[in-house]
Amino acid sequence: MQETYRTEYFETSFGEIPAFTFSMRVRDLLHIHYVAVRGKDDEEGAVQRILNKRRIKDIRNYVLDGNMFFNSFILNWTDKNFSPRRRAQRIEVPLVHASAQVIDGQHRLAGLEEAMKEDDSIGDQEVIVTLSEHLTTPQAAKIFLNINTEQKPVPKSLIYDLFGEAIDDAEHVVIRAADIAKELNDDPESPLYKSIKLPGAPRGSGSIELSTFVSSFKQHLGRDGVFFTVNLPSFKHQKTVIENFFSVMKGFYQHEKIWNSKSKNPFLKAAGFNGAVDYLTGTLMLKCAERKSFTMDTMRMIIDLPYEGLLTWDEMKGLDGKTARKKVKEYLESSVINSLPSHDEYEF
Repeated sequence: MQETYRTEYFETSFGEIPAFTFSMRVRDLLHIHYVAVRGKDDEEGAVQRILNKRRIKDIRNYVLDGNMFFNSFILNWTDKNFSPRRRAQRIEVPLVHASAQVIDGQHRLAGLEEAMKEDDSIGDQEVIVTLSEHLTTPQAAKIFLNINTEQKPVPKSLIYDLFGEAIDDAEHVVIRAADIAKELNDDPESPLYKSIKLPGAPRGSGSIELSTFVSSFKQHLGRDGVFFTVNLPSFKHQKTVIENFFSVMKGFYQHEKIWNSKSKNPFLKAAGFNGAVDYLTGTLMLKCAERKSFTMDTMRMIIDLPYEGLLTWDEMKGLDGKTARKKVKEYLESSVINSLPSHDEYEF
């Protein structure tokens, strides 16, 4: 008689596709699962990618450090001789080797398998499984694409927003700055879209090093920084302020068709980017706070750059980094002075 795993379950659906969710021991899940790779395995539901060995190693270490997964492993039952049976809110899953395709979670499962080689007790821990049966390849692909394209990973630094002191402040500001940089780099609507050079990016992509972005902002994102001073501690507000500022700057430079020019746009150089951040955090944010508005319209009212004669990198060639940084900040500061009312407009 075939051994089965019995437990309670609840039923949901993905569109018109029924799905059954329940908890299962890691060792049993590893026994019944298999991976069908698209372009390699000729069977329905083959949507998985080739395994990444480095990712598996990282997951193994994560599990051996005492962690486990809260998100569900999604499987497609394919065995034609045995099938799960459901009655009175209980499900019986035949523990048949390689009977269920992995739709989502193949790297986590491979990492768990490696971790069990060093600590067999991991196999007795339970994880959440969501199971469908006999999916077609289009159905499996629809689920796979929903998970891997429509849903976006939450920025790690949101842990800080949710739980306050859950992580060290020094670690938080570095993670927060990196999270903001990645969001701005990946968003097609961002003024810094594909402008930040992230680790592992193809050679020649991006202009601003991630380390430059993080170094520029990390001191301003902590509890003693300007974002907290003006009561903007959340990821959403911090990102929006930075995005709005560089969108305004892009508006000026795009008008002259030089925003995307690495040789002319000063903000695509480390010194120029640092100078812009110095101005944003040292002057502009405080003026926006006075007006209780961080919108692009408010920033445009404060920043009054002439379209003709915009500062370009050509004017800073030969300057050391510190001097070039100061020149950019002073140039932007001058826009504030130019936008001040004349003496006869003041009230006394």
